[in-house]
Amino acid sequence: MSDDLGFLLGDAARLLRRSFDERTRAMGVTRPQWRVLALLKRFDGSTQVTVADMLDVEPITLGRMVDRMQDAGMVERRADPADRRRWRLHLTSEGEQKIEALRPTALALFDDAMAGLDEAQRLELEAMLNIVRANLTRKPLEVSHG
Repeated sequence: MSDDLGFLLGDAARLLRRSFDERTRAMGVTRPQWRVLALLKRFDGSTQVTVADMLDVEPITLGRMVDRMQDAGMVERRADPADRRRWRLHLTSEGEQKIEALRPTALALFDDAMAGLDEAQRLELEAMLNIVRANLTRKPLEVSHG
């Protein structure tokens, strides 16, 4: 295995982020906000803590972002019926509209990034990256030291 794999994955992710930022700068949604919207599209009603974990940010960081997104009408907080101390996040119609407006830009970016790969290669790459993600999200094995 090449020592460069980590650098290649990191560079590809960094360049995707940069390109997305450049393409969406005038659309009124930041990349972190897009990630929140995309997650809520898939997991609407998730708690703030769960979304923060999925984004790998601190809950307070997400809370500030959600404050701004709620002020912009993209998401809404609703008290969890089972525990009023927890908030569940939901997309609003404005949030849905933002997703639909940004989707063509995101798809075009992925098409540009995958230029030169045929459909089979694209599917294989996606499958392999899903395996890598699954391998890295497994709970580490506990090791006995004694």
